[in-house]
Amino acid sequence: MYNNLFALCLTTLLLIQSNMVVSRETDDIPDALPKAAVIAPLAEQALFTDVVDMGTAGYAAVGERGHILISHDGQHWQQAKVPVQALLTSVYFTDDQYGWAVGHDATILHTQDSGKSWQLQQFLPKMDKPLMDVYFFDRQLGIAVGAYGMFYTTVDGGVNWQSSFHLSLVSEDDQEYLAELAETDPEAYLLERASVLPHFNRLMVQGEQILMVGEAGFVAVSEDAGQSWQRLEAFYNGSLFDIHRTQQGTLLVAGLRGNVFRSDDNGESWLDIALPVSATLSSIFEDSNGQLYLTGNAGTLLHSADDGQSFRDLSQADGRAILNGLSLANRLLLVTESGIKLTPIGKSE
Repeated sequence: MYNNLFALCLTTLLLIQSNMVVSRETDDIPDALPKAAVIAPLAEQALFTDVVDMGTAGYAAVGERGHILISHDGQHWQQAKVPVQALLTSVYFTDDQYGWAVGHDATILHTQDSGKSWQLQQFLPKMDKPLMDVYFFDRQLGIAVGAYGMFYTTVDGGVNWQSSFHLSLVSEDDQEYLAELAETDPEAYLLERASVLPHFNRLMVQGEQILMVGEAGFVAVSEDAGQSWQRLEAFYNGSLFDIHRTQQGTLLVAGLRGNVFRSDDNGESWLDIALPVSATLSSIFEDSNGQLYLTGNAGTLLHSADDGQSFRDLSQADGRAILNGLSLANRLLLVTESGIKLTPIGKSE
């Protein structure tokens, strides 16, 4: 079951027909009411997809069935009250109080009390699409992205979310196709516009620059906080699930079948990095000393001490997928398909 859930999260429901378009405007059936997440004694052992440092407030982890857990030390966890049971895929905090989480059914949640309680800002189960990442520049200005090119923005802390479409994120061939449709069949243009974009999997923000990766080798950059975008030339045709800029300024992307690419010229060119494993990779993170870690399927955990030029294998013996992590002194806080783990660096369990 957990392997299936992991695949579902990473591939953003690729088993659904890629040309499926759901129009909420033409569907008069109201969205189902959300059900609150169940407070479960063993929630800490469930599937978790993301974990973040909330600063002085501790750590927050999100996962299946709307589970959000909070910890002050990374070892003892308490389940928060959450008004929805959707699989959550990403969480972000602007400070030690304000945070947002996103997930399936285009769910967006918000907290103002360090993750102790959460309020629902968006829930669209009829869309049957997951949001995959969320970022806030401050307490007001935010972005949430996901499957089938979902792109939402807010300027009021999520009180209102606006769906956005950027033609520059569409491939050149599809741009020409859409331009013809816009002139000949405006209604068909709106329908097709919702199906030509790839899945957006992860955002990486530095100042006003945003880099975004996704399905089929998609990489795009914005230099103005997401107002305009440039799609970079493709260098790989498989899905990319994470992007990271190291302390030395190097860019790394990771994705399907153990593919990792490295760029030291801000994405102008990319070098394929050889790895000791071929499992699908889900995340890249770095500690304060510049030590890099890759996590992925089948317990994959890789470490680099040379800015991503090479990696050594620290994979976990239990074989459970690791979806993300943080470095805490001499330990790693990992979120996996079988729960939250705090493990000494270099120890295989």
